[in-house]
Amino acid sequence: MSFDSLGLCAELLSAISSQGYTTPTPIQSQAIPVIFEGCDLLAGAQTGTGKTAAFALPIVQMLSETTIRKKRRSPRVLVLVPTRELAAQVSKEMQNYGRRLSLRSTMIYGGVNIRAQIERLHRGVDIVVATPGRLLDHAERGTIKLSDVEFLVLDEADRMLDLGFIDDILKVVEYLPWQRQNLLFSATYSQSIKQLADELLDQPRRIEVARRNIAADAVVQAVYPVERNRKREMLSHLIRKGDWNQVLVFARTRYGADKLTDELLFDGIQAAAIHSNKSQSIRTRTLAEFKRGELRVLVATDVAARGLDIERLPHVVNYELPQVPEDYVHRIGRTGRAGEDGVALSLVCPEEQQRLLAIEKLLEYTIPRQMIAEFPQIAVKRGRKSQAKTSKKGKGPSKPKKKPAQQKKQAPAKKRTPAKPTTSRRGKVEAAKVAPKLGRRLSRTKPRS
Repeated sequence: MSFDSLGLCAELLSAISSQGYTTPTPIQSQAIPVIFEGCDLLAGAQTGTGKTAAFALPIVQMLSETTIRKKRRSPRVLVLVPTRELAAQVSKEMQNYGRRLSLRSTMIYGGVNIRAQIERLHRGVDIVVATPGRLLDHAERGTIKLSDVEFLVLDEADRMLDLGFIDDILKVVEYLPWQRQNLLFSATYSQSIKQLADELLDQPRRIEVARRNIAADAVVQAVYPVERNRKREMLSHLIRKGDWNQVLVFARTRYGADKLTDELLFDGIQAAAIHSNKSQSIRTRTLAEFKRGELRVLVATDVAARGLDIERLPHVVNYELPQVPEDYVHRIGRTGRAGEDGVALSLVCPEEQQRLLAIEKLLEYTIPRQMIAEFPQIAVKRGRKSQAKTSKKGKGPSKPKKKPAQQKKQAPAKKRTPAKPTTSRRGKVEAAKVAPKLGRRLSRTKPRS
């Protein structure tokens, strides 16, 4: 099948050929005709299979065929995404296709000055790519009008639910017209995705081009067992020995990403971190430097896992396994994109065995293990509790219990001798005062004379 057979116009076919694409991917060949029919769509496909073009191409063409004459253009297409990086990626493709048909698009997300976004919206746009939080901010301010939206697209819907955007999504829907075409794209399926689809979609057509929750076939996966305190040493060893020029490394926390970056720089490896604590300008500049090859290693958290689109990225490393097994699929989906080969390695310490088992249960196969001679596998260090248990099982002589110490007989309390009467300066004999007990506070009231 070719793009010509999908009913796309000449302008879009020219844009596709300029990008070097000749044949549509499975998700594109199945989704584009359904969108042209005007049906709601629930589409599932693994990352890196061209989901963005699958909804961008037909929407842009259908938008250009119905011109609405107004003084100021209001958005007719709304694309909701979970992260700023993904918003930039989707907006770039929308602009590439839309400008050939005189359509305006913009992106809206947090972390940047809102005034510049308000000015672009005031000039008029046809397509808006946004994250839910900042979009709600504009809607509540009245700086965006959503009553003319004809297409609602939820891209990476599963990730939006993982990040807790379900309430924001439902609030955004309240600003939209009742009659519209809804498209929901997700890399993985879960019960929450099905519930969201039942609430937003109207008799949707369902497309699933790959078995649910699996990694791309073009990605070679491997697990390297290693002690936690030697992970950074192994990562540096792999980068140097393999002469890796470009590798994306995933850490679980922002602090861990910054710490690993500092350690790699200390090892003489050019690296930088990208996560939600970084400003958008720094994140954009760092990502651009990594794409240009100025950075050898980019350390990222899961927030950036969905939005990074790097052509021909050869290596992805899970420095720490994700908490949610589905995130593993999204992480390694950054490599092996658009038919290219890729390698995804995971450095797994003994404490992460349960997470690894959960990931393999999701994938329904065992990831191959590989060993490096310089990094022998060491058993998990046991704590005091486990050592106490082993001693009971007869693995070592148990220490005899100490006999309880005999309580010493308390010496009889000494008799208190009464104080002798004293004589005042005037010669009067004062009554004898009883000495206070040690350790007790004296009364604050003065004795009567």
